[in-house]
Amino acid sequence: MLHSRNALALADLRSDTVTRPTAGMRQAMAEAEVGDDVYGEDPTITALESRAAELLGKEAACFFSSGTQSNLAALLSHCGRGEEYIAGTEYHIYADEAAGAAVLGGISPCAIPCEADGSLSPSAVTGAVKPDDSHFAISRLLCLENTVHGRVLPLDSISAAAEAARAAGLSVHLDGARLFNASTALGVTPAALGALVDSVSFCLSKGLGAPVGSLLVGESAFIAKARRNRKMLGGGMRQAGIIAAAGLYALENHVDRLVEDHARARRLAEALLPLPELDLDLDRVQSNMVFITPRPDDHAALISFLADRGIIIAADVPTIRLVLHLDIDDARLEAIIKAFQDFYAR
Repeated sequence: MLHSRNALALADLRSDTVTRPTAGMRQAMAEAEVGDDVYGEDPTITALESRAAELLGKEAACFFSSGTQSNLAALLSHCGRGEEYIAGTEYHIYADEAAGAAVLGGISPCAIPCEADGSLSPSAVTGAVKPDDSHFAISRLLCLENTVHGRVLPLDSISAAAEAARAAGLSVHLDGARLFNASTALGVTPAALGALVDSVSFCLSKGLGAPVGSLLVGESAFIAKARRNRKMLGGGMRQAGIIAAAGLYALENHVDRLVEDHARARRLAEALLPLPELDLDLDRVQSNMVFITPRPDDHAALISFLADRGIIIAADVPTIRLVLHLDIDDARLEAIIKAFQDFYAR
């Protein structure tokens, strides 16, 4: 069984983080102007940050090596020790970032249940805000997410939760790791999503296909604070324009093509739906992800069968996420579909 992506793999469906830089992206990296970014002297990073702020309709941006670090810097910039952020139980910032806010920032998490579509109800947000009482942490921030496990939250859903938070005196941060997938699916600009919140983090290394990097955007004073927190977290970078160039290339060349990933995800889901041995909810296929639940007895055999054909999928139990991305073209997609069909035709 193949356990990691290699040169012989036909397709890796574990995540959209597995993509390799395109030829054009590699050229942009090779030709990037660089300088020492800690001194503010890397022109390519400056250009990337300016472009990110412009796209999101914010005053400023800061380049980070990862989304986890970007989110953590945002939490540290919004909240002080002994204060609290509220987030959905399914959200990455709460469930999948090693409790960094609590461990490193002394910031208490308050998790509330998500609705079926991944959103947070305004009443749940309001109910989670603590009263002004010395027994409790001070509620300071609401953290939202879009997309949520491939589900796309509409503008009115984000807006309603954000308005409930602001009515209680909280700021609002959006973990938009796949923000451009969300804006593409909704048919709105990234700035339309950015306008609903105070700060946004988004990844360049997921649907956009860059090898590394995330951006945090917000008001200038907030970003200045986040830049200081980035340094404290060990995130100050030097001649990192080489990787910033990949991000700039991605923003200019890989956003419009996200519709292709969404269409291929739909094609894959519709092709697998007739297989009675697979449980699949077609309504959940809203961006570039398809979730399948094989029969327990088929789980390991399916992974092995696909691996023998150069197709890598996650070993999650019971439900497996299949992620479409720029390395999966139509020919590879059809080969993936045939492999699934062949397995269940045995």
